[in-house]
Amino acid sequence: MSALLRRIWLCADDYGMAPGVNAAIRRLIRHGRLNATSIMLAAPFLGDGEARDLAELNAGTPRALLGLHVTLTGPFRPMSEGFAPLRDGAFLPHTEMLRLAMLRRLPLEPLTIEIATQMRAFIETFGRPPDYVDGHQHAHIFPIIRDAFLRVIAEAAPNAWVRQCGRARGARSLKDPKSMVLDLLSVGFRARATRVGLATNPAFAGAYNFGPHDDFTRLFPNFLKGLPDGGLIMCHPGFVDEALKSLDPVTLSREREFAFLESEAFPHLLARTGFTLASPAGETPAAD
Repeated sequence: MSALLRRIWLCADDYGMAPGVNAAIRRLIRHGRLNATSIMLAAPFLGDGEARDLAELNAGTPRALLGLHVTLTGPFRPMSEGFAPLRDGAFLPHTEMLRLAMLRRLPLEPLTIEIATQMRAFIETFGRPPDYVDGHQHAHIFPIIRDAFLRVIAEAAPNAWVRQCGRARGARSLKDPKSMVLDLLSVGFRARATRVGLATNPAFAGAYNFGPHDDFTRLFPNFLKGLPDGGLIMCHPGFVDEALKSLDPVTLSREREFAFLESEAFPHLLARTGFTLASPAGETPAAD
């Protein structure tokens, strides 16, 4: 294999959200099309062998990094007692969490306890700390939340790296407001992660609107533009089932993502553009 190939992490978010999501992610890992997945301990579908089946894929030589997908937004519910603020017993929607975070109106202690509770659940479920930690709907990089998040990770999993959501410098288009917000929030997040001794991925890609007309096959080459060695692309493959439809508005785009990643067009694209999936055995992203 050419030493010039850039190694990347292709991370499937939301393992645990629904059986169809879990099955699609495991299948892609088994076929060598993913090398990381982020696991929602606060989601309802890690029982009935779902966590065991994922762990068994890594028996022997690891096929994928296993990360904790810290979940702090609705419709999911906290794992700790006394978390606030809530709405009808569930976390607030991510837009409301972002608003309160930007206004510095989120209490730090309940966030710290909840993140620590999810971390303990991961360790109890998989018998070890996560390889990396990120956040559902990017809430982990919001003000206030990031302080609780980094404190817990630095204490409970200091060898894990944490996901920053800033794009590569050469890929920062001003036409993508969502990614621009992530770029800005990631500046402070990276600085704080460095101060507490936690590594971050050098660049991030994969954000889009998940709309009915978004063509993942056409979008994916843009995610690779400017991505350095050790860069990370998030994805959300899955099979649509009733559980998913009840919990998340992102549905059919998951099946489109799965179809592309399962196809031969995906490895051909990586080879043609000079990329390869990093090996999970002993590798971590290069520090920013």
